[in-house]
Amino acid sequence: MMRSMFSGVSGLRNHQTRMDVIGNNIANVNTIGYKRARVTFQDMLSQNIRGASSPQGGKGGTNPQQIGLGMTVNSIDILHTQGSSETTGKVTDMMVDGDGFFILGDGDNTFYTRAGNFDFDSVGNLISPSGLMVKGWMADSSGNIDTTGAISGIQIPKGQAIQPQASTEAVFVGNLDADGVPADPLASPPVAATTWPSSITVYDSLGRSWTMNVEFTKNTTAHQWDISLTNAPAWVDALGAATVTFNPDGTLDTFTSPLQITGTPTVGGNDADPVTIDLDLNALTQFASESNVELNSQDGYSSGVLNGYSIDKTGIVTGRFSNGLTKQLAQVTLANFNNPAGLMKVGENNYVASNNSGQAQIGTAGSGGRGDISPGKIEMSNVDLSQEFTDMIVTQRGFQANSRIITVSDEMLQELVNLKR
Repeated sequence: MMRSMFSGVSGLRNHQTRMDVIGNNIANVNTIGYKRARVTFQDMLSQNIRGASSPQGGKGGTNPQQIGLGMTVNSIDILHTQGSSETTGKVTDMMVDGDGFFILGDGDNTFYTRAGNFDFDSVGNLISPSGLMVKGWMADSSGNIDTTGAISGIQIPKGQAIQPQASTEAVFVGNLDADGVPADPLASPPVAATTWPSSITVYDSLGRSWTMNVEFTKNTTAHQWDISLTNAPAWVDALGAATVTFNPDGTLDTFTSPLQITGTPTVGGNDADPVTIDLDLNALTQFASESNVELNSQDGYSSGVLNGYSIDKTGIVTGRFSNGLTKQLAQVTLANFNNPAGLMKVGENNYVASNNSGQAQIGTAGSGGRGDISPGKIEMSNVDLSQEFTDMIVTQRGFQANSRIITVSDEMLQELVNLKR
């Protein structure tokens, strides 16, 4: 009877532990990124009354006789199943759609979390609600991100400036009409040459913009067009006798090289650095259709300040600047583990690595088994209230049954004491 009482005590104690876990799950039903826990039980060592015997001497074998000594907690598991998503529309809110954890740090310690309700502080640090820095890779001045380098805190100050860049190349594409005619002043009436204007805006090293026209004019030689600048500022050197020649089949043959816009931009005596802008005409053709040559692309831009940003599914933060430029600024990184259930909870929706979680496998979202990042969303708790209430009923009945073991054992002891009467 004493054994049954202690078995009942172990049942009461461990069912209380299970109730504690269920209560914590229900308390965190609306906690962002929370992962529910479950308790499993196992029996304890048994007292051997008689061992097993093997068949011999014409007799069969006998099974062992054992009396169990109660039960104990087998495991408290963290179930890392995907939680539902809540759309917030806030740019800095992020959700991991799949496996992986955001990486946070305070300079000395590293934490991992599924709760992506982030924001920027007063100096532009991307932080969690508790002030931990969100880790990732910062882009260099050209917008390139080295995902093989060390991770650091992400800092994107609102209003940061971007320096101007002088133009160095302009690419033209399109067709010049093969039926174009050269000028003939002696004809009656005089014939004007076929021309096609295209505009270009270039930037100097101080970020000033200069707009001018690049004009294509049919000359008297078959398959040739002259190129000239019109309404160019005074500081621009003329292109000279720049000519582009086409083959009889309409493809480009040659053009005078180098074909460049050069000069030193000056305003009020303030000189910028000398500019050299190459005009790339390699994509031009001459077919019997309307002329449509236009500027396809050019480099260079004026100065600007950051006035907005966006985040894509790989965690890349792209800035939008007041000069119309967009540039990669940073990339949020994710970590994955061979055994996420081995992570240890440390509060504030954070985990730390343990001896059984494995090393953090750091990389970009959408690679190496890591999920994508969904911006403008947060992951809700994966607690299922119907499951928790069902577990609560089962736990309550188990607790009642174990308490009954103690009550009945006590009554039996009472009957034993009363034998002497």
